[in-house]
Amino acid sequence: MQYQEIGDARTKCYSVRMSEQSPDQPVVEICNLVKRFGDQTVLDGVNLQVMPGETMVVMGGSGSGKSTILRHMIGSLYPNSGEVKLLGHTLSELNEDELNEVRKKFGILFQSGALFNSMTVAENVALPLREHTMLDHNIIDIQVKIKLELVGLREHADKLPAQISGGMKKRAALARALALDPQVLFYDEPSAGLDPVTSAEIDRLIIDLSKKLGVTSIVVTHEMDSAFAVADRMAMLERGKMIMVDDRDAFAELRDWPQDRIQELDDRQQTIRQFLRGDAEGPITRRKAATNYAEDLLGEPLPDDPTRFGPAVESTRPT
Repeated sequence: MQYQEIGDARTKCYSVRMSEQSPDQPVVEICNLVKRFGDQTVLDGVNLQVMPGETMVVMGGSGSGKSTILRHMIGSLYPNSGEVKLLGHTLSELNEDELNEVRKKFGILFQSGALFNSMTVAENVALPLREHTMLDHNIIDIQVKIKLELVGLREHADKLPAQISGGMKKRAALARALALDPQVLFYDEPSAGLDPVTSAEIDRLIIDLSKKLGVTSIVVTHEMDSAFAVADRMAMLERGKMIMVDDRDAFAELRDWPQDRIQELDDRQQTIRQFLRGDAEGPITRRKAATNYAEDLLGEPLPDDPTRFGPAVESTRPT
């Protein structure tokens, strides 16, 4: 798990893993990304590079910042400091027209699918082609059939979203994301709300599309079975910081680390191990337990004498 650090971690980016360095330029390059909402720092000096053709899984618990980092990568949020580059473009430096041109080069599979309910599956897939190209109607129909065939939905082209299952909606949304032949595909919780078998089908589809089309895939998820199934490399966020970026085997090594040797791991490694395994005990839960609930609830320190808060809240039910 060795990385080459270039300069100070707060002012310079990390390189990709030394053994995996490539002469190709990163498809996505995030350098010292800081994002705040009011007084809350959601992303704190995040660095990440995604190389052409790879599948990068970005994971972390609820509130870790993974959805926020995705929104920066697609240009819907701008950083307070640092920069985000997509396909060589610094997104915060683009005007709206330039950003829209870049957006044509990537596709997004939203967590909910986000299909238009009044349109058929085929019409949903055709929409980006009708909006952003000058293709003839017959050519668009052919493109739609090709994209639906890729996701196994060609025979359901004329159905409305309400007439297909949740897994089929995800596949239809993926066909729409593929409509403009993107260089990059973003997946936002692709397995969310799906049964295990359907989740496995979506995972297999992600892998197949990466191999067949050569697209770069960025998958944001907290589903560990899916993460390990599709990833080439993995990145883990914890409390707004990127605590590890490495290949799948390195994460699997921590996940499978024996309990009787747990003390050999530092706090960061134990945090990653707990998350990967879904254990109830570990650094993550210890930090949550250490949170001063009364201070968070009432906005003042917990007193030595709890009675200073006044009498206990009484039931509103009549006795």
